[in-house]
Amino acid sequence: MRDLVQAAGGQLRLAPMGGVIGFDMTALLAMAGTRGVPLAAAAELLPHIEAVVVRKLNEQAASGGGDGGDV
Repeated sequence: MRDLVQAAGGQLRLAPMGGVIGFDMTALLAMAGTRGVPLAAAAELLPHIEAVVVRKLNEQAASGGGDGGDV
């Protein structure tokens, strides 16, 4: 699951005027299946992880800190 979350950085949905609005869940669930992560577990956990990632990335952007790199 950790590898899946690390790969999620490439599957971010961005707002037209800037900011992160979430993960592309369709892509992440497909990646989970390919990586052998049980889909029920991924579907349960990813929304919780998404909420934290979105909040942190948007906080970083608002404070002008960093380039949105590692979460």
